[in-house]
Amino acid sequence: MSDVTLNRRSRARRARSPRPAYDHFMSSYARSERAALVESMAAVGPDAPTLNAGWTTRDLAAHLVVRERRPDGAVGIFVPPLSGYAERVRRQVAAGDWADLLDQVRRPPLWSPVSNPLTDELANTLEFFVHHEDVRRAQADWQPRELPDGLERALWRRVSVLGRLALRRFPARLLIQAPQHGELTTGRGGETLRLVGTPGELAMFLSGRQRVARTRLDGPTELADRLRNANLAL
Repeated sequence: MSDVTLNRRSRARRARSPRPAYDHFMSSYARSERAALVESMAAVGPDAPTLNAGWTTRDLAAHLVVRERRPDGAVGIFVPPLSGYAERVRRQVAAGDWADLLDQVRRPPLWSPVSNPLTDELANTLEFFVHHEDVRRAQADWQPRELPDGLERALWRRVSVLGRLALRRFPARLLIQAPQHGELTTGRGGETLRLVGTPGELAMFLSGRQRVARTRLDGPTELADRLRNANLAL
């Protein structure tokens, strides 16, 4: 059989093979955390708790669908005056079939402003890591997982931005350290607090999940308690 014939047959097989066009372009860590989140939600079912106050896994899945597929509703996630409309849209989406919700999370549309090939790495690596942990850590038998070095590095890059943004007005000099990754200083200045953890644990702490983040916080007790109870959700 000639090489030309083999090449033609190979191209024909590729053309017939169903392949999600979008998945081919998605960044590896955004893709892996998305897939792991969907797998975890499927395992615990639609009524399992999450770390998001009052939300079940169904509610969380609906939030992600709205974020990626309903720009009209997604605006309300970031613009408080429109939050009521966003919540109505989310509830409508949540009323849908559970399997369909999971499939929509699993396969984001190519046109999505936050999940297209140009924005996926930046917008979704932290988003899906944190929400995956929101599902995992809400279960009674959860255990820490060992993250790939590459994911830890990617999370540290995002934590560096998140820490400065979330704590820029905190009334202390806050030193955030991730051993073997780096450190940063933020806050308004004054007495020093030191927050230490892996990039993954710091990501949980700085996104408002202080209660379940395995970090160490050193410094004046009053300031430390204030930071542990601060509303850091963005």
